[in-house]
Amino acid sequence: MSTHSTRRSLLLAAASLPLVAARPSLAAPGGRVVIATWGGDYGDLLGKHVEQPLLKPLGIEAVQSVDDGSPRRAKLLAERNSRRGSLDVVSLVDYEASGFAQMGLFETLTDADVPNAKNAIAALRQPQALPHIYSGMVIAYNPEKIKTPPKSFNDLWDPKYKGRVGLADILFPYNIAAASLAAGGTLSDLAPGMTRLSEMKALSPKIFATNEAVAQALKSEDIWITLAWRARVYQWRRAGVSVAAAVPAEGIMPTTFSASMPKNSQQKENAFAYLNAMLDARAQAAFAERMGYVPTVTNASLPPELAAQIAFTPEEQSRFKVPDFGYFSKALPQLQQYWSRDFKA
Repeated sequence: MSTHSTRRSLLLAAASLPLVAARPSLAAPGGRVVIATWGGDYGDLLGKHVEQPLLKPLGIEAVQSVDDGSPRRAKLLAERNSRRGSLDVVSLVDYEASGFAQMGLFETLTDADVPNAKNAIAALRQPQALPHIYSGMVIAYNPEKIKTPPKSFNDLWDPKYKGRVGLADILFPYNIAAASLAAGGTLSDLAPGMTRLSEMKALSPKIFATNEAVAQALKSEDIWITLAWRARVYQWRRAGVSVAAAVPAEGIMPTTFSASMPKNSQQKENAFAYLNAMLDARAQAAFAERMGYVPTVTNASLPPELAAQIAFTPEEQSRFKVPDFGYFSKALPQLQQYWSRDFKA
């Protein structure tokens, strides 16, 4: 066995051990690992439950490159032909990771490289992207204004909600996808969704730049109904917003926040260790409690009360409508143009 392979095995084995068993003698020399990711609660939780307890004992210094997504995507493209990239781990939404993987930018990730990946939900895995946390799209509504829970995406087109429908600008691909399902279409061709969404303009929907702005509009009763991730509903309820979640009859679109390794990473062994730590069951449970996103590993356990609010039953999982990532990646410019120039205009 080579020195390279031995060192990697030591790093990964130590990252998988319980904290009480982590001893300096098990930690190979570390170094740095640079992760491009989101800030806020996400970055904070990575620091508290991944980097400090699981990587620091290995001598690995984690450096977060925090942004809202656009800069890291631009950096990946700018450095694609460089032999020495500046990033070792990159956080992306599932369809973004798929698009960059198709361009050949990421390493293939196996269970041998990332042992905790063996516990990951198979349906959420991609060859070049490991699932970190996930949620699913539901209909979020004010139960004080809407007494009967919505049953379908089509309920957002009900004339009685004219002026009371709100949509998050940041979720534009999923808003169009939901409209496609409402129209009886698929997630491999969103043309029906664009047609259906155009019909909503007669009902004067309100568009908000961020999820936080949608929450404020719900709280002020400026809007009564919207589309959101179930995790967001959990967060809003904890913040005092009167909001409930209804599962649409058309199915649930899951969204997965993934992590990948650029092929030109300069610290691949440390990157493997970081990815392995992200899939630690305890770290995932911490994300669930704080942010409401469901663990992607089957060995993570949640308190029953929390699971009832954020998790998906086996029956609900059987109705997951996973987007066609290849189509999403290629169609994104067209979807963006429609959303900005046609729907919002």
